[in-house]
Amino acid sequence: MFVKQVGIDLGTTNTVVFVPKKGFVINESTIVALSYPENKVLAIGKEAKEMIGRTPGDIVAYRPLKDGVIADYYITKAMLKYFINRAVGNFNLFRPDVVISAPAGITPTERRAVINAALEAGAKNAYIVREPLLAALGAGILINSSSGNMIVNIGGGTSEVAVISLGSIVCWSSIRVAGNKFDETIIDYIKKKYSLAIGEQTAEMVKINIGSALSLKTGKLECEIRGRSLLTGLPKDIIINSNEIAEALSPLLLEITASIQNIFNQTPPELVADIMEKGIIVSGGVANLRNIDEFFMRFLGVEAYIAEEPILCVAKGTSIILNHLEAYKKTLLDKRT
Repeated sequence: MFVKQVGIDLGTTNTVVFVPKKGFVINESTIVALSYPENKVLAIGKEAKEMIGRTPGDIVAYRPLKDGVIADYYITKAMLKYFINRAVGNFNLFRPDVVISAPAGITPTERRAVINAALEAGAKNAYIVREPLLAALGAGILINSSSGNMIVNIGGGTSEVAVISLGSIVCWSSIRVAGNKFDETIIDYIKKKYSLAIGEQTAEMVKINIGSALSLKTGKLECEIRGRSLLTGLPKDIIINSNEIAEALSPLLLEITASIQNIFNQTPPELVADIMEKGIIVSGGVANLRNIDEFFMRFLGVEAYIAEEPILCVAKGTSIILNHLEAYKKTLLDKRT
């Protein structure tokens, strides 16, 4: 079967690729391993992520996107080419049409960079769609309806809050508080409290395995982690629990809550009434954090619901766009052939 269409959730942390009739064919880290100083690409995705913190000085694990936009054009192009080629296969006769996600606040210059990178990577046509619209579609929201909906998409690099009506974004905000920042905060918390140095992968494991938005009076989770003692320089094991993670992450969650409140203040009253009736939909990888829906309900007084498979919502949205390009023409920011 020849592949004529590809949907790409091009995230700061993870890239998910969708192919019609095949489903999600790639879900890997947005990381490229480079040799230094030649800048030769050695590995991309999962293989490159496994090199983080383990590479010699002449190999660098690099994230080519920052806050959802291209930080290094040539590395991003190489990564897109790798993912597109994997999605379509080596013997595909067609250059595929590609739908790519982009942050709500992407500039025309940044938009052109993504499109040009996709075309040079092998796309026939490249379409850009704002992430909140894709996340809303993937979460099952009827974005072309006149009724107002709020999506809170918490990814790896940014958290975007958007109110959507009639196929467009009415108002939105974006803050650089998301999954990567959560990992950094866990690293800093353990460093200060336990004088223990841990790496990114350990922090992410802690967040996934025992992370919680709220402290638990009963049934708190625990896990053992290993790092390097800053006092002795030797390996050391400690036990950390979910209430400690909730304490560490609370300031970041309050920043996201403030961003949501700010969007409520900008939203027309009629749409606010719609949102109060239907609740907030939370998507993105951080939506899997335990009790995050209850956290938002407690501090905002509005029901919050976690989308089904929240980490895949944006990629699901690309699949819906690909299958109904004409119906969602209004959502396309740009197209280049």
